[in-house]
Amino acid sequence: MSHYDKDGDYINPVNGLAGLLVTDENENSRKRIISISDSSKEEMYELTKKEFLRENGVCNGDTTKRTDVYNNLYRKMSKKDRLAAGYTLEKYERIYRQVFYDAAKRADPNWEIGKPIKAGAFDDVTRESAETGKSPAQAALDTKI
Repeated sequence: MSHYDKDGDYINPVNGLAGLLVTDENENSRKRIISISDSSKEEMYELTKKEFLRENGVCNGDTTKRTDVYNNLYRKMSKKDRLAAGYTLEKYERIYRQVFYDAAKRADPNWEIGKPIKAGAFDDVTRESAETGKSPAQAALDTKI
């Protein structure tokens, strides 16, 4: 199997997809917000919520399944949009983490990352409410560790 597709683009050996290598040519175009499917946003929202609760707000790279969500998104996108799609999904992930952090703090103002989250803290949080009024272009994590 070749490491490059018919256009000469590198094929990622992990997921078998081209269009995921950052180069001098595509560096400027990858950091842009594009439209991605609601199903991809929902998949990231649910995973972020599950992992936030399980890890008590700690970002644990050892146990996350985020790569699966990104790979599922990349398979839905055209080769030329894959890097931008990943960038966009990353911004949504930040929005979701911030919403969960804020909800945990509302439920218990003394809550800190790493401490158990009060039961029911996320009951009123939906993906749609998390995204309301939020721009992925301006997403940043404002948590204090």
